[in-house]
Parts: sequence; structure tokens; C-alpha cells
Amino acid sequence: MNVDLIQVDQEKCTRCGCCVDVCPMGVIIMGAEGPQATDQFCIACGHCVAVCPTAALDNEKAPLAKQLLQEKAPVLDADTAARFLRARRSIRCYKPDSVPREKILQLLDIARLAPTGGNSQGVTYHVIDNVDTLRQITALTIDWMEEQVQKGALWAPYFAGAVDNYRKIGRDVILRSAPCLIVALAPKNFLPRGRDNTHFSLAYAELYAPAIELGTCWAGFFGICASNGYQPLLNLLKLSEDMAVTGGLMVGYPKYTYKRLVDRNSLQVTWQ
Repeated sequence: MNVDLIQVDQEKCTRCGCCVDVCPMGVIIMGAEGPQATDQFCIACGHCVAVCPTAALDNEKAPLAKQLLQEKAPVLDADTAARFLRARRSIRCYKPDSVPREKILQLLDIARLAPTGGNSQGVTYHVIDNVDTLRQITALTIDWMEEQVQKGALWAPYFAGAVDNYRKIGRDVILRSAPCLIVALAPKNFLPRGRDNTHFSLAYAELYAPAIELGTCWAGFFGICASNGYQPLLNLLKLSEDMAVTGGLMVGYPKYTYKRLVDRNSLQVTWQ
């Protein structure tokens, strides 16, 4: 039992038990002298520290000193929240302006806070903002796609148009001439959990981006190419052998502003 995991200020603790209730792993029990750790595995989610109304509890894996005090969680009204979520668009037309690295760090600092399975996290980011390297990524991805078309692979009909556009008129449908590409990475021995966690983190980035004047779009063609182990592309990225590409996100300043909220297929729900 890690008796030092949880520290409780006995003068502040009211024995309300909320820390015990919210612990997803059952690490905390209510003892005779208040909350205490068991021999269960703590995933460092920080729920116990965050929920304590009197700041009486500390956890060495989720220190109280690193938590931001908030009296009440900010909540958008329902209409504003709905419009905010509906307004998210995949941006495929960018201004040529480069994005300051400070803004990319600001974006990724929010992405890292996304929920992950069992608080496993494990996603790192490789940012490419060199124009020549971005162009090489597009060219190599096209090369791989062209190989797939020639082989008659499953994706061939989908790839053919992209390859044709690039070869004939130089249209970049891989990275859309975005000035920046965020490549998400996870250890190979952490798949598929790392890929799932990447989806959560990049979704956070997508939603936060408009707040700092940025637009984003999933780099799907790049992601498929990289995840299929196309060696020329992986060589260009200069990644560690133990790391796998788990996603890609184009980032830049949107060239256009969308004036309307787009609809989707009608809601399909079943109840039991």
C-alpha cells in the first residue's frame, strides 16, 4: 500500500466522502481518520484533488499545486454551445501566412488536456512548419497513393482523383497548402490505445483553434500513408523507430469565413 500517495489536512477535511465517490479506480477509502489510499492502482486523473470542497486532500500523482482553482465550471448556454459546435468546419483553404510557434504551443497545450482511456495519455506531437518539408510530404504521399492505384488496392478509386489533380495541375489535396502540420505520435507498443487517444486530443485542438483565429483539418491521406508504413515518408519525418504516426492535423489561418451552419443526416436513435 502506498500510504504516502494521499495526504489529508485533517483540520480542513470534513469527511464528506466525495473524493471516495469520484475515484474511478477505488484507490481511496474512508478510514477512521479520513480518506486514505488503498493498494489499488492510481491513474493520476486528479478527480480526488479537484473535487475536494475544502482543498484538504493532496495526491502525489496529481498535486494540488498544479490544479487551477475554479469556483464554478464555465458553462455555455445551450444555444451558444450548439452553435459553437456546429460552426466547426474542416478548413481546406488557408492564407499563406505562417503560424507563430507560440500559437501552435497554445493549441497543443489544450490538446494535451483531452480525456484519454484510463488517463493513459501517451500522445506526443511533431510539428512541421517548413514549407519545403511540407511540399515533400505531399509529394511522397502522392507517390504512395499512385502506387496503390497501380496495384488496384481497395482505396484506388478514391486515390485516383487526388493523384490526377496533383500530377496535372499541381493541386495539393494532401495538405491543402497549409503552412503547418501537426503529426501526432504514440509508442508502437501503445497501439491501438494511442490512436484512440490521438483522436480525442486532436478533436480538442480542432474545437479550440477558432478561439485563437486558426483553422484545422485532419490530414487523412497523410495519415493513411504514414500508418501503412511508407518508408520514404517515415524517413523524411525522422521519427524514432519505436514511435508510430497516429494522426495528422493541418493548421493555418482560414482564407474564408463560413456564413451558415451546415446540416447533417437526420438523427437516428433507438431506445431500449
